[in-house]
Amino acid sequence: MAEFFAELKRRHIYRVGAAYAVMAWLLLQIVNNVAPGLNLPNWAITLVIVLLALGFPVALLFCWIQHLPDGAAQQTKTNRLDWILVGGLATVIAIFLFQRIAQQANAPVSQAQSPQNGVSIAVLPFVNLSDDRAQEFFSDGITEEITAALARIPSLRVVARTSAFQFKGQNQDVRAVGQALGANHLIEGSVRKAGDRVRITAQLIKVDDGTHLWTDNYDRQLTDIFATQEDIAQAIAGALRVPLGLTQGTTLVSNRTTNVESYQEYLRAKALVRARGLKPLTDAAALLEQVVARDPEFAPAWAELAAAYNLIPVTHPAELNGAIDEWREVVDATLPKAEAAARRAIELNANYADGYVSLGLLQVHRGKLLAAEGLYEKAFALDPNNPDALQQYSLLLAEVGRLKDGLTMRLKLAALEPFVPVYNANNAMALWLNGQNDDAIMVAKALPPGNFTTNLATIYAGSDRYSEAAAVLAETPSDIAPATREQAASLLRAAPAPAASPQSLPRLGMLGFVYLHVGAATRALDYYEESADVGFFIAGLNMMLWHPSYTPVRKTERFKAFARAAGMVEYWRVKGWPAFCHPIGADDFVCD
Repeated sequence: MAEFFAELKRRHIYRVGAAYAVMAWLLLQIVNNVAPGLNLPNWAITLVIVLLALGFPVALLFCWIQHLPDGAAQQTKTNRLDWILVGGLATVIAIFLFQRIAQQANAPVSQAQSPQNGVSIAVLPFVNLSDDRAQEFFSDGITEEITAALARIPSLRVVARTSAFQFKGQNQDVRAVGQALGANHLIEGSVRKAGDRVRITAQLIKVDDGTHLWTDNYDRQLTDIFATQEDIAQAIAGALRVPLGLTQGTTLVSNRTTNVESYQEYLRAKALVRARGLKPLTDAAALLEQVVARDPEFAPAWAELAAAYNLIPVTHPAELNGAIDEWREVVDATLPKAEAAARRAIELNANYADGYVSLGLLQVHRGKLLAAEGLYEKAFALDPNNPDALQQYSLLLAEVGRLKDGLTMRLKLAALEPFVPVYNANNAMALWLNGQNDDAIMVAKALPPGNFTTNLATIYAGSDRYSEAAAVLAETPSDIAPATREQAASLLRAAPAPAASPQSLPRLGMLGFVYLHVGAATRALDYYEESADVGFFIAGLNMMLWHPSYTPVRKTERFKAFARAAGMVEYWRVKGWPAFCHPIGADDFVCD
């Protein structure tokens, strides 16, 4: 062995190895620093590492064969060169160790900022710089599309997909925005669309010190919009040094269309669906029907169409004001279309989570809770932080009496989406159902005035704060008819005194919780039975039945009949019974 090591020294193997290590390290530093600026994909850096690793034994073999002859003068010269190489190698090792120590020192900070993942990111609404202010939908849509692309990267925790729009048009300090959204990195940008060209500017900002880690401009044809979104998302991942985690042949932007007009109308419709309300939803459905007729292979348009049809019956005045026959006509006209659209979206792209969410919600509306849960689980497997999946699945869990499981999921949603009113309205109810009354009231009082005030009134009444519940209903306008709101408020002002004749009380619709507090508990199921008769179970409504104030209701045969119709009993027999209920014999059950 001594002779072998002597031969290695004579043939300068040590020297070549040290020189190769130093040069390889320097080359990697250069590539790592220029890759983000050149928008090089992650595989380019990997390729350099592989080539350098393969080149190391080749260099040593070449040195073994082509060694230089010895000589006295040369020996002195080589000794001097040896010391230079040793110094260079020692410097490389020292820098490497310093980087490792620095990373470990910073690791606890990153972990504290984002318990789930070291890198959390939020995409703020891109500014519309187009001359036409009506193009606002396009810049908002690009924001959502880039957010969706980033959400497909497993190593990134994308937060505030919807809540980020809370900061639209504001010029706040990045630290405050990042803290409010729970993100340690922010994406800002702008969109200018003119004719068939679009210019997108994006920049990545580190929240804690406001450092701009990356920025770039993309001036492209509108037909290249999907490639542009892909480039932006990959460049952001490269700047954050996170792997894309994609399987071979897949991309971050997989749902594409070659029809530019269809894509723009799709973005316009998405903005309308986000706005809610009967007219925006019906307008969105009309637009999307045109899109899928023109471009029947565009899966996102089908999924969005299903979402619009799912929501129309919930926002229709006939549902709010008790026009049952009219409401039935609306349900019969929209639910089949929602199902067809959702199934088509899944057929076109089985990896698109939104299709499963839309179809799952449809199954809830039809009282098929087992089927709905299976679809939500598929959506989670594809997109674990999908806000709509968290919203709908948590409501399903609460509806079947799994209140703690539902609350756990809602707290995760609240961390991801702190500023979405419809989410927070259901968060308040989940807290209330779990006995956290003060927290529930705090969340409900922060909701915007309107239909969400029903939640606050419900919580106040369930906490025996009847005058406050009455004031909320009487003083806050909503889509519920003013006469119905005043009748409910009048009953609450007299609570808890029982009404003279429960059966003579007026129909209160979705304000039927008032019956519980005026000695007319038998009427509290009226609204629920109306929805069963129409064949449309409103997602989230049934969870109210598990509050202690509904205990007398749960002991009735009417409740048992409703639970069967709503799919609860079928769910319990397969998934297990909740703490409130247990089976009796083969076909019956009882609830406390």
